Amino acid sequence: MTAIALTIAGSDSSGGAGIEADLKTFSALGVYGASVTTALTAQNTKGVFAIHQVPADFIAAQIDAVFSDLDVSAVKIGMLGDTPAIDAVAVGLSSYGARNVVLDPVVLASSGASLLRPGAIVALRKLIGKARVLTPNLAEAAVLLNLPLACDETVMQVQAQKLLALGAGAVLIKGGHGGGAESVDLLIEASGEVLRLAAPRIATANTHGTGCTLSSAIAAGLTKGLPLHAAAREAKAYVSAAIAAADRLGIGGGRGPLHHFQAWW
Repeated sequence: MTAIALTIAGSDSSGGAGIEADLKTFSALGVYGASVTTALTAQNTKGVFAIHQVPADFIAAQIDAVFSDLDVSAVKIGMLGDTPAIDAVAVGLSSYGARNVVLDPVVLASSGASLLRPGAIVALRKLIGKARVLTPNLAEAAVLLNLPLACDETVMQVQAQKLLALGAGAVLIKGGHGGGAESVDLLIEASGEVLRLAAPRIATANTHGTGCTLSSAIAAGLTKGLPLHAAAREAKAYVSAAIAAADRLGIGGGRGPLHHFQAWW
C-alpha cells in the first residue's frame, strides 16, 4: 500500500511555503501527498499581498473527497485562516478518525503578515487536542499562551509543557527564530521525555517555508511508520540540508525558499 500524507493548508503562489512546500517535502521523502486548500494567497519572496479564504463548506467537501477514497496515514495542518475553517477541519478530523495529526499553528507569515483572523486563536487552541504533535515556533507558542517570547531553552521547555496541557500528544517547539550558533528545537512528550534537536545555524536569508517544511517532514516520517522521535530527527536533518542548499537556488528578490530537492537536483 502506498504511503499517503495529507496537507490541510493555504496555498503560496510563489511555491515556497504552504501546500506547495508540503507536497514538495512529501515527494522528497518518498510519500504520496494529497491536499485540502484552506486559503489562497497572493505572495512572493517579498511578502503577502492578498488572501482569499476558502469557504468552510468547500474545505469540508475537500476533506470528504480525500478521506472517503484515500487511506491517509498522517495529516499535516498549516494555515487555516479563520474560525469557520478551523471548525470544519476539526469536524472532518473527528468524522474520519484522522491519524498522526501534525498541527503547525500558523499565525504569521515569515514576512510578518497575519495569516490568522482576529478571534480565531480560541478555536485554534481547541484544535490542539486533536494533534499527535504541535509544532509552534517561538512566536506562535507565545501567541497561543499569551506569554512573552521564550528567551532560552529552559523557557521553551516551560512553554511546551503549558501547550501540552491544552491536549496535544507532544510539542515540538522550534528555536529557529532564536539566537546563538545553533538552531535548537525541543520535542517534549506528555510522558515528560525531552528530545533536543540541534543543528548549526546557517547564514542565509533564504528560509521561506522552513516551518511548513519541518512539520510536513514529520508527517512524512509518521506516514512511513516511524516513531515520533525518529520522524522528528529525520525531519530536522532534511530541513537543515534544505536550508544549507537554499542559496543554490535563485528564486525572487526577497526571502527565498529552501531547496527541497537538494539531494536530487
